[in-house]
Amino acid sequence: MKLGVFTVLFSEKKFEDMLDHVKASGLDAVEIGTGGYPGDAHCKINELLNDQTKRDLFMRAVEDRDLTISAFSCHGNPLTPDHTFAKESDDVLRRTIKLAGLTGVPVVNCFSGTPGGDQENAKAPNWPVAPWPNEYAELLEWQWQEKLVPYWKEVGQLAEQHNVKIGIELHAGFLVHTPYTMLKLRELTSPAIGANLDPSHLWWQGIDPVAAIKILGKENAIHHFHAKDTYIDQDNVNMYGLTDMQPYGNVQTRAWNFRSVGCGHSLQEWSNMISALKMFGYDYVISIEHEDPIMSIDEGFSRAVDNLQAVIIKESPTDMWWA
Repeated sequence: MKLGVFTVLFSEKKFEDMLDHVKASGLDAVEIGTGGYPGDAHCKINELLNDQTKRDLFMRAVEDRDLTISAFSCHGNPLTPDHTFAKESDDVLRRTIKLAGLTGVPVVNCFSGTPGGDQENAKAPNWPVAPWPNEYAELLEWQWQEKLVPYWKEVGQLAEQHNVKIGIELHAGFLVHTPYTMLKLRELTSPAIGANLDPSHLWWQGIDPVAAIKILGKENAIHHFHAKDTYIDQDNVNMYGLTDMQPYGNVQTRAWNFRSVGCGHSLQEWSNMISALKMFGYDYVISIEHEDPIMSIDEGFSRAVDNLQAVIIKESPTDMWWA
């Protein structure tokens, strides 16, 4: 396995300065935003698509530092009824897949998206989370049949053509947010569709990440992995529930908050996840994502690096000499 970082947290640094910082921190890989919610501070996608010289210089800057790009990331909502943002999200996803194919980057990370209600004049996404009243179940079926599956069939075929895998982040608020919805979409669309597995979004949904790794790993459906923690405050859960809609800045009263690795769950739990990933076929990059509201970028990043260096499995196993 290799240790990397989602470089959006270093957006204020110039591209090569960011790479130098990552290398000096002892990491092996970078995950780079190409647009959408992550922005494009380190990757101007149109320039790279249209100019092979710039593309070669971009890749050489990474390779000269003995780094690799684990994924390009362009999280957005290509299914939203906000037609402007939907088109923007779709365009950047398709261009990112093409860039990944040209540069040999194996994974493109994104969200599955969420449509509106079952009418073409909806104005906002609609995320059903209960089967009753019955109109919620009917809405969800419509969203999958009419919007989600047709879209990802087409994008899955594009990814296959460019020899790229899609890593959909299992994030609440989007239709694909659990192991079940991930495998259902994969079955109905393309084997190029898999998970960018982020345990921070599983914990607050009540999903054990180790169990999720086993479920998805058995199907070879983990394409990328984000390292981010979550602290769950049971007293606040009792007040607000796990679907807490308070702003992330309300850290004292929120039911849960994102934390740096090891600040929400023990290193034993992180070690168990790393071991499960290894046992169930994922031997790729562990990409740090920093969204800790009570730690600086530098401190939260450094804490994650130190804690993951203590549990990551970097070498291949030896023969079982003892048996």
